[in-house]
Amino acid sequence: MNALGFVKQRHLTVVARLLLASSIVICAAISARAQTGTMSPYQNEKDGVSAGGKWLEFDSEDKMTAAKKVRFLLLADNYFREDPDYKPRVQLFCTNGKFTLADFNPGVRLGRPDYPGFWGQPKMEVLVRIDDYHTNHGWNWVRGHFLAMDKGTVRGLIGAQTFKVEVRTKSGMQIAEFSPAGLDSQRVKQACDLTPKKP
Repeated sequence: MNALGFVKQRHLTVVARLLLASSIVICAAISARAQTGTMSPYQNEKDGVSAGGKWLEFDSEDKMTAAKKVRFLLLADNYFREDPDYKPRVQLFCTNGKFTLADFNPGVRLGRPDYPGFWGQPKMEVLVRIDDYHTNHGWNWVRGHFLAMDKGTVRGLIGAQTFKVEVRTKSGMQIAEFSPAGLDSQRVKQACDLTPKKP
């Protein structure tokens, strides 16, 4: 092989390696985006965008009423022992600029409810920690899959640095640990008309 042929061969090898490296970087970026949970699992809901800190915001519009809907999602820092692939999560739901509801989803089956509420709905007692403050709450137990949170806890959560929920699951008491710091309070105020409030 003459010198010119060697240079051409070397140039092609370098180009091929650069193309391969670029392909790997692009695939890794796509995979990383998918793993951050920004893709919405719901039809007609836009993919999530950062709402500050570890929070994600998902927007949608009701096809019939044109109501603007916003869902804020915060995943726990840990998972429960039954399912290491699904972290507990807190979700806030807002419609047309007003807070609608919030739920705590442990990602595993809850234990049985503790007592009936005022209207007969099943409730479960949970221990909640917001920063250095902790208290018991009776949250509505919904089909053993999630708990409906009270508005006071939500207002404490959106301004907190630390948020923990101790809940009884089918396999016993477990604690979900969250890092809610960094949430853009203006986004929540605009979408839900909610402001942080210390408990």
